[in-house]
Amino acid sequence: MTGSMSNGLRVTVFTGDGDLWRRKPLSSEIVHRARKAGLAGASVFRGFEGFGASSLIHTTRLLSLSENLPVAVVIIDEESRIRAFLPELNELVGGGLVVVDKVEIMRPVGREPAS
Repeated sequence: MTGSMSNGLRVTVFTGDGDLWRRKPLSSEIVHRARKAGLAGASVFRGFEGFGASSLIHTTRLLSLSENLPVAVVIIDEESRIRAFLPELNELVGGGLVVVDKVEIMRPVGREPAS
């Protein structure tokens, strides 16, 4: 498959499904703000096991530990657009982790980027 390549940034926000922003899931608030900011897209991935700064393991395998399962919100776009969005993430993400890394974006032939 051939396509055009461009450079961009990927932001991954690691948080828990119990983390809230004004009584609403934090992951949902991030997705809605990314859409409002006109970013190319955002996806939420829910994990079934993990641990964070607390070192407590959260897992779906034991009912007593199935609270606050890991969640990753992934956003990929051009560097300038991602960098403009980072202050919003700084406002939202208190106890989570935000990772920014460089990526190469491949757009298949015949597929134009969203405007």
